[in-house]
Amino acid sequence: MNAQMPELSISDVKKVAALASLPVSDALAEKFRPQLLSVLGFVGEIGTLDTEGVVETSQVTGLENIYREDVVEESSMFTQKEALQNAKRTHNGYFVVKAVIE
Repeated sequence: MNAQMPELSISDVKKVAALASLPVSDALAEKFRPQLLSVLGFVGEIGTLDTEGVVETSQVTGLENIYREDVVEESSMFTQKEALQNAKRTHNGYFVVKAVIE
C-alpha cells in the first residue's frame, strides 16, 4: 500500500456502499476493501499528473443538444381508463401510491 494511502476500514467500505444504497455484509466489505483501495490508489495518481495548460472540458465529442418541436401524437396516447387499468389502487382517476416524502 502507498505510504500516502490511508488505511481503509470495513466500516469505511460499508459507508461507501451505503452511499450507493448497496447493502454489504462484513464479509463482502472485507472482499471489496482491497479493490476499493486499488481504485483510490489510481484516483490518487491523477493528482500527481501535470495538467498545466490542459483546457478544462465537460465533454470531448463536440456534440450539442438537438431539439425538436414538442408535438402531441394522440394516436400513441393511452386513454385515462387504459392507463389506470392495471393500477393496484386508483382514486378519482389518479394512481394512488405510498408517500415518498414524509
